[in-house]
Amino acid sequence: MEELIARINELSRKNKAVGLTPEETIERDALRQKYLENFKQNFKNQIETIKFVEDEEESGGKQ
Repeated sequence: MEELIARINELSRKNKAVGLTPEETIERDALRQKYLENFKQNFKNQIETIKFVEDEEESGGKQ
């Protein structure tokens, strides 16, 4: 994941400085999409592991 972010940042800096080739633009877009997919999946996993205090109180603290 760190390598992915590093490459995205590298392409972003290059785009601001001198612009990207069509191949680099395609690569950047693909990397951004992959990053977003990973982010969404990690966020979904975090949400799914949340336990609500009210649910535990209603069940008497039992799971």
